[in-house]
Amino acid sequence: MTETEDVTAGKDAAGKDTTERTDPRSNRLGYAVAGVLVVIALGAATRFLEQEVPGWAAGTPLAKVAKSIEFPVYAIALGLIGNVVLSKLALREALSRGFRTEFFIKTGLVLLGASINLKLLVTAAGPAIIQALLLITIVFGFTWWLGGRLGLDDKLRALLASAVSICGVSAAIAAAGAVQAKREQLAYAASLVIIFALPSIFLLPWLASVLGLSDAVAGAWIGGNIDTTAAVAAAGAIAGEDALQIATIVKTTQNALIGIVAIALTAYFALKVERKPGAQARPSLREFWDRFPKFVLGFIAASVIGTLYLLWGGDKADISTVNDLRTWFLIFAFVAIGLEFSLRGLREAGWRPIALFASATVVNIVAALGLATLLFGNFTVG
Repeated sequence: MTETEDVTAGKDAAGKDTTERTDPRSNRLGYAVAGVLVVIALGAATRFLEQEVPGWAAGTPLAKVAKSIEFPVYAIALGLIGNVVLSKLALREALSRGFRTEFFIKTGLVLLGASINLKLLVTAAGPAIIQALLLITIVFGFTWWLGGRLGLDDKLRALLASAVSICGVSAAIAAAGAVQAKREQLAYAASLVIIFALPSIFLLPWLASVLGLSDAVAGAWIGGNIDTTAAVAAAGAIAGEDALQIATIVKTTQNALIGIVAIALTAYFALKVERKPGAQARPSLREFWDRFPKFVLGFIAASVIGTLYLLWGGDKADISTVNDLRTWFLIFAFVAIGLEFSLRGLREAGWRPIALFASATVVNIVAALGLATLLFGNFTVG
């Protein structure tokens, strides 16, 4: 018997050995496929509700509310319900191999690039880069400083500062690799990101409407403030297509800085915090490339291809088909966010990391709004 076999031992009535051996790798594959099927089923239910609920609510006091609810709301809600059901059935952990949030959101964002005219991408990139650099510097610096004042472990505050200032879970993962953080620290940071990102999906578009922000300013505020790329896409979809485009460009610009921040953290921890014998003092170009969010290149390539396709007389209906496919992948991503949400770790770390993340989020909201208004106040989409 090999170490990779699961064994169910037994004998029949004649005393013959009936031991069954199964390869756990096939079990893992089966659970992963089942997990993907759960995401697809809940995604289909999301699309059904999005199309049918307005008709069901027609003529009732809820008609206006039902018409304004976008697919991210249904997707996340169904994901959270599925999370509870699967947890009760003790299946969520096994099926989580198929939830693939990162794959769904990155694929959806690459497809989003096909609908963004290259001219918009180029003209918005300048202020987006300025906003990203200033915002990351302000929010990361504040979070790192306050985390030190609260006495948090250097590795945990590096994760939290990266997550809140750049792009949530992806930045936390990159930072965790750079500083060699513990798994429970990463799980805790990821849980905080999701807890704070979920209400922001609905709160920021509403506030943007209340404040009378233009589509460009609203998109830049959403893209610069909300921590996760998936949540940015959800909030942008609620705020409108123009706001979504700007939000995606701003968030993508911030995402592109993950590699730089990760390398800076690698060097800082190697040279100053840990000082282990034989530690690499200078991160290599290969390490930068490994940490660089490569879907950004796919997003830009899709924008170039889509722009050239229409410029050379292509059919806009084809771009609409790509957009519909994009919507499906984003629905799957939002469902997976709900399915993956976990309170594990939040009970163990106490109040200080929560206080730090909440304080940094407030600073991020204010700073992002100021920078978005300053840099995108006169920007027009189209």
